[in-house]
Amino acid sequence: MATIALTADKFSDTVKSDGIVFVDFWATWCPPCRMFGPVFESASETNPDLVFAKVDTDAEQQLAGALEISSIPTLMAFRDGYLVFRQAGALGKGAFENLIQQVRDLDMDKLKAEAAKD
Repeated sequence: MATIALTADKFSDTVKSDGIVFVDFWATWCPPCRMFGPVFESASETNPDLVFAKVDTDAEQQLAGALEISSIPTLMAFRDGYLVFRQAGALGKGAFENLIQQVRDLDMDKLKAEAAKD
């Protein structure tokens, strides 16, 4: 699946769906964002079973503000509706591939049980 552009009106439905969703918060004027963009796009092509979405923080300022995005790029990973990763800064190809595998390998039953306790 190719990378999709994500807007405020589709954000919640997208990240709350079953499966794995990676969201890249970026802006055209941001050099680290432009550096991470091809890494993100390449991962979307090699992992067609996952959702890769990009949020243009200039176009979606209200969404970025609501999510307290204060530095870009910021990457978020959701699995089955749970936020499982959030970090500001561009990742290299190897680090991003490693993160994708870690999210795939998560024990969701354990995570859901821990969330239910809280």
